[in-house]
Amino acid sequence: MITLASAVLSMTLCLLAWGAPRIIPRPTRRMTNPATFTFAVHSERLAIARLQPDAPVPDWATGTFVTVSRTSQELSVVCPQRHVPPTIQQERDKVAFGIEGTVAMTTIGVLASLCTALAQAQVPVFVISTYDTDYLLVSADRFPAARAALLGLGHRIRGELPAT
Repeated sequence: MITLASAVLSMTLCLLAWGAPRIIPRPTRRMTNPATFTFAVHSERLAIARLQPDAPVPDWATGTFVTVSRTSQELSVVCPQRHVPPTIQQERDKVAFGIEGTVAMTTIGVLASLCTALAQAQVPVFVISTYDTDYLLVSADRFPAARAALLGLGHRIRGELPAT
């Protein structure tokens, strides 16, 4: 099955003799021996919160897993859901699968492979990348399907679904 991302990545734009643009598919290389990873399941359920783009980073953005991203459109905060006030726009009950160790920034295809497996298992994913590694956040109700999809790729998983 070809996804939009793989189609975009595997195609090049070329011009015909008269200058009209046309998309021509380029052969893709598949990872023949993709790396296997050990994923650690974060011990707390997380929330993904959305604030106005000019909002200060909130005092409640604390815990053992916190990430803050600001764009001209929004301020997003991911942290343990117990810290996020109920009046804040948020998606709750997220569980993080973190790749243990360091994934080199030159590594190709890791997230594509992981996200494809999760998509095939009907698991929506919110990805967070840090300097060293990547985290896949999934809804707690899709945890069993996500776990099965990652195990099906040959990865190892440490940890269980965190309590609410």
